[in-house]
Amino acid sequence: MSQIRTFLSGATTMAAALAAVFALTAAKTERKETFDEITVGRINIVEPDGTKRIIISNKAQFPGDFQQGKEGARPDRRDFAGMLFINEEGTENGGLIQKGSITPEGKISSGLSLTFDRFRQDQALQLLNIDSATTQQTGLKINDVPHFKVTSMEDINRFSEEASKLPQAEQGAYWKKRSEEGRLSETRIWLGNTRNKDSSLQLKDAKGRTRMMLMVSADGKAVIQMLDEQGKVIRSIDSASKE
Repeated sequence: MSQIRTFLSGATTMAAALAAVFALTAAKTERKETFDEITVGRINIVEPDGTKRIIISNKAQFPGDFQQGKEGARPDRRDFAGMLFINEEGTENGGLIQKGSITPEGKISSGLSLTFDRFRQDQALQLLNIDSATTQQTGLKINDVPHFKVTSMEDINRFSEEASKLPQAEQGAYWKKRSEEGRLSETRIWLGNTRNKDSSLQLKDAKGRTRMMLMVSADGKAVIQMLDEQGKVIRSIDSASKE
């Protein structure tokens, strides 16, 4: 009888301990915290199954790119801090990157880019600002991006590798051929300033060629231009025009 009592007492103690563990686990799962300020190097926002959906990071821990749940190396991104958007399947969907510094030689290296990507593809919309020793440019780009079954991100990487193996004089023709095949993204609309401080709205055809441009020069001259496929102005309307 004493052995039975001892067994029951032990079982009761174990049950109480397990109940306490379950209670603590539940409390930890449901716990909500409020902070006035938090300092971190990187934040991963994930779904219950662990799928990353948003990553906010400093440049030291900035991630690579994501394709269907797999992260690829992107050492070129380590100069930026920012945020990545990732969709339900674990593929990158756009993001915000930014940097700004002065080199030891006194040159400015600064930029910001907010992008929204087409599904399993590259950026369809971009808001950007670039500031360097030779250029200051701010604008909005709207791009035609091929369907991922026409050109995948793997295809884009392959194109870059193939082009880099060609002599410099042949690389332009290589990319022109890919464009004519409809394999590349093409800018259709640019709204922003230009290198010579004009402001412009450029409307482009499916090959990325500017066909109409509304422009105001730095000295205030307004003009509307229509261009042919070679970029030659075929008609121009400005403040001096009578029509």
